[in-house]
Amino acid sequence: MASPARWQFWIDRGGTFTDCLGRDPASGAIHVAKVLSSDRAPLIGIREILGLRDDAPIPACDIRMGTTIATNALLERKGAPCALLITSGFRDLLEIGTQARPDIFALEIQKLEVLYREVLEVDARAGPSGEILARPDPAALSAELARLRRAGLRSVAVVVLHAYRAGQLEREIGELAAAAGFEHVALSHEVAAEIGVLGRGDTTCVDAYLTPLIRDYVATLLAELPGSSLRIMQSGGGLTDAQRFRGPHAILSGPAGG
Repeated sequence: MASPARWQFWIDRGGTFTDCLGRDPASGAIHVAKVLSSDRAPLIGIREILGLRDDAPIPACDIRMGTTIATNALLERKGAPCALLITSGFRDLLEIGTQARPDIFALEIQKLEVLYREVLEVDARAGPSGEILARPDPAALSAELARLRRAGLRSVAVVVLHAYRAGQLEREIGELAAAAGFEHVALSHEVAAEIGVLGRGDTTCVDAYLTPLIRDYVATLLAELPGSSLRIMQSGGGLTDAQRFRGPHAILSGPAGG
């Protein structure tokens, strides 16, 4: 809940400019600032409205924001370097997709690049009723994860067949990935608990690709907003606490907020 005694800010962080509206709690007057976009642009806009120096602390306030950081990272392919860990035999599933052709008569098919940099097939599989059919060897998997981490990958997407009914396998793999030093581990049964492994896998890769960038961005803002509330617009139009903001729900944050 916004406090009537605190400044309230509404911010749209676009790719080029960041627009800030601030409401003075004393008079109710609305103040406006427009600054060039950067990770610190919302902070710069707030300080400009409040008349603060660049290094002055920002008093506790209530902020609602929409941002195109995930939109631009996805369009420009500038997300976090990530790996896909998927049930053995399905390494090419997400690249094959549904095989739908937007232009059925096109002679040259141009496919979008996959988001992950490497694929690791894992002997992990559950049945449609949730029974565990295969479990990976922890030592061998840990060695492979360490290799991927040394290669510079920051995050992993874990997609096990029928994991929507049996999340234990993904949690076990996720624990090994975290122990190997990965900054973010996206488990498909947590990100998108749906039956179709293709849709679940695509969404989980988006999470692994974008969420590390979003968390870095949010941390930059919160470090200079002690005592403030920061809520960010999701693609569906609802606001969420900044620390719960994740890649799959961030892609249309800016347009929804605008």
